[in-house]
Amino acid sequence: MLKPALIAALVAAATAVHAQPAPSGYPRIVPSAGGHVVIQSGNAQRSYDEFKYAPARRAGDYLYISGVIAGPRGGQARDAAAFTDQTRQAFRIIDQILKADRLTFADVVTINTFHVWNGPGFNGTRDEQFAAFAKAKDEFMPPPHPAWTAVGTTGLLADDGVVEIQMIAYAPKK
Repeated sequence: MLKPALIAALVAAATAVHAQPAPSGYPRIVPSAGGHVVIQSGNAQRSYDEFKYAPARRAGDYLYISGVIAGPRGGQARDAAAFTDQTRQAFRIIDQILKADRLTFADVVTINTFHVWNGPGFNGTRDEQFAAFAKAKDEFMPPPHPAWTAVGTTGLLADDGVVEIQMIAYAPKK
């Protein structure tokens, strides 16, 4: 079982957005079999080193982006408007990852989202949650739309996490 401190650190790393420019040395590309690992920030580097997962990993012509959690942190509100803002924050993290590999949301071919429909992180119905999420998604991802699978689940690593967003981008190296 994961310790609460470990869970808190993983969640913080997966949801942190920096208002400041990336520290010197980021983004960082780490060579790997068939491609490379993308580390977009110092927080992502700490997670990579401590928890042994890559924010994103390129394999051939595809970039696989690890799940990014959207939901309230601390005392943030849990209504639809607040969740739309929390989702925007998650999409900004994904944008950082994509840009670190010189990609955009137009390169994303698949989204997988894992939704906690009835959890403590959102006060509202499933339809209200999905609409709030889709509103933010559409700000970052205009047509043509990628394939998308939305799955309901009973929980995420973050206790108050509402949705975890995973993406796959197709972008042959130029």
